[in-house]
Amino acid sequence: MQNRVKENYTISGSFVFFLIGVSQTPGIVLNFQSLALRDAGQDAWISIILMGLSLHFIIWMIYKMLGYPAKDVIDVHRTIFGNFIGNTVSLLLVGYYFILALFVFRNYIEIIQVWVFPTLKTWVVGGVLICIIYYAVSGGFRILTGYSFFGVLAPTVLIFALYFPIRQGNLNNLLPVFNHSFLDLLKASKSSSFIFFGIETLLIYFPFLKLPEKNVKWAHFALLFTTFKHTSVIIVTLMYFSQGLLKHSLWPTLGMTKIIELSFIERFEYLFIFMWLTVIIPAICIPIWCCTRIMKRVAKLKPRLSLPFLLAILFIAALMFNERIKIDAFEKFLIEMGFYFIFVYIPFLFIIYVIRAKIGLKRK
Repeated sequence: MQNRVKENYTISGSFVFFLIGVSQTPGIVLNFQSLALRDAGQDAWISIILMGLSLHFIIWMIYKMLGYPAKDVIDVHRTIFGNFIGNTVSLLLVGYYFILALFVFRNYIEIIQVWVFPTLKTWVVGGVLICIIYYAVSGGFRILTGYSFFGVLAPTVLIFALYFPIRQGNLNNLLPVFNHSFLDLLKASKSSSFIFFGIETLLIYFPFLKLPEKNVKWAHFALLFTTFKHTSVIIVTLMYFSQGLLKHSLWPTLGMTKIIELSFIERFEYLFIFMWLTVIIPAICIPIWCCTRIMKRVAKLKPRLSLPFLLAILFIAALMFNERIKIDAFEKFLIEMGFYFIFVYIPFLFIIYVIRAKIGLKRK
């Protein structure tokens, strides 16, 4: 049966700009520059553009597959695989979205511990964040959309902080341009692809968008906007750092903010980190909400029961990643899983759905 969402729970289709924008922003504070540099060197910024452009086809597929009338990926699974297998596949997505949330959650805790409070225990920071996440997700999807608005606005203001490293940067670090093969650029795109993860949450909240077929442009605008932000950050990073130093820098973006000194604040990176919480919270909450939504639709488990359970697992899982080597391994696993989910599974699902739809029309 197709999923129906009550009118008072839906949002304007244009708000997908903020939902996608906030989901793809947290990666700016991570080490995506270093990962892209390994394969593409000073041409790493080109690989970011290639990744951003390729995702426009994925957005097109999602809107074509889920539109007319609006439905979510759970309905698609049931249509293609039948109710039992379709529900089983949908439940597997709970694990995927949970891992997305865990990745952002654990990395932000590590940033707090390394940059601000080195002696603070993981369970303390995690406990505070869990309380905030519970409050946000329990408010419902419309509340998360409101948080997403501020999650896009805050980093847009902070992006002007790039002016300071640009002043000390060297444009020659970007030369020579196009000095790497197309295969190297594709490898770099894959290595840094996690900064674009989050777009796949659209598969779940799609029915909550009003007139999505008339507002698809806002999804493309959001992708263009995040591609511009990521490209700007990596270009400034390449100008500021030498390639040798950048390879050994864990958080290059935060490293650049350390040089900013204003008359009213000396440690600007502290302000940057805590303002980034406005990005981190919705970026974690949206995948967690997707988990509760799937469990409600498939297992008939209400969010007030599934949410505390999921957050308890999130808290415990974060404590298990207590070493940098474990976090690195987790990051590599996520990159592989997310890349194939977006660029293999979604196109596969789209093709099968289109073929099945055409067969159904012929039978009529």
